[in-house]
Amino acid sequence: MATKPGKISIGDMKKAINKKLGIEVAYDLNHENPASIKDWIPTGSTILDWLIYPGKKAGIPVGRITELAGLSAAGKSFMAAVIAANANKKGMKVVYFDSEAAVDADFLEKAGCDKNQILYIQATSVEMVLTSIEYLMEQWPDEQLLFIWDSIAATPAEKDVEGDFNPQSSMAQKPRIFSKAFAKLQVPLERTQSTLLLINQLKTNITSNVAEMRMNPYFAPGGKAIEFHCALRIWLTRRAAKAGKVLDENGTQIGSEVKAQIKKVRSAGYGRQCSFDVLWGGNDVRIADEESWLEALATVTSDRYKAAGAWKSIFDKKGKEYKFQSKDWLEKLKDEKFKATVVDILEEEFVNKYKKES
Repeated sequence: MATKPGKISIGDMKKAINKKLGIEVAYDLNHENPASIKDWIPTGSTILDWLIYPGKKAGIPVGRITELAGLSAAGKSFMAAVIAANANKKGMKVVYFDSEAAVDADFLEKAGCDKNQILYIQATSVEMVLTSIEYLMEQWPDEQLLFIWDSIAATPAEKDVEGDFNPQSSMAQKPRIFSKAFAKLQVPLERTQSTLLLINQLKTNITSNVAEMRMNPYFAPGGKAIEFHCALRIWLTRRAAKAGKVLDENGTQIGSEVKAQIKKVRSAGYGRQCSFDVLWGGNDVRIADEESWLEALATVTSDRYKAAGAWKSIFDKKGKEYKFQSKDWLEKLKDEKFKATVVDILEEEFVNKYKKES
């Protein structure tokens, strides 16, 4: 006898469709939602993490595809190494596909990575990388993996390698492959809570439309599939001027100033940006995170931060004032109470005020 209209429950429908298909694809949103992001991997920049998803201390979303695109020497591979280190700290294994000979084991170790938890694979073709990602998730579905692909722009398709040097002979091969592959990988990534980080290159947007070129001076190659399937897209650019270089006491460049802009995210973080230094020279391999807090502090609207000439002041919740100058910033941060007050002001500005009322 057929069930009367309105009598079937969502729970019964869920069980029926999952039984019919043989896999769990149907959910009751009152109790579970596979579309919600359950965890994040820090980028190494506290402010960037907080900008990505206002109201949360976010980062790279676990179980999703993220694109990290940038200009040459803007810090793409460096940030990837920092993200890999933070994934290791969360107990995740890292699979690093390298097509640019960009990986140096000592550099990864300096960035904080556990080399015992990193599998290095030479990216000989786009198809090989995608097949390997799918295979590893099928073989170890209970293992949480971070796949880093450095870079998709430099990895050829098989027809690119087999053919001649005429670009017309294999035109648009990679965008067509990505269109199929990312759609195929999306659900397995979420189900295994694995993460795919795509490293891409920004290229000059050459067009006869001057207004368009000014508004969008760069583009990331790879086709529309990347835009559609990435939950997060971050673009890194750098200052060409001398002021964009970080120099040591001998005048040797040991880092660069980087601007990170959020080009896509399913939150109010879209379009937001921040700046920080990446330090890659000598033994000091890191994102200058705490140094960037001072610039972020200058953007807050809180009355707990005041600036008058060279002197600046912050106030804790009890009204106690801490005065300082920019040149003494790192030294002042050694004071735990001062540092706690800074973090509290920044957290209130970038996280708490965006939290939804319960």
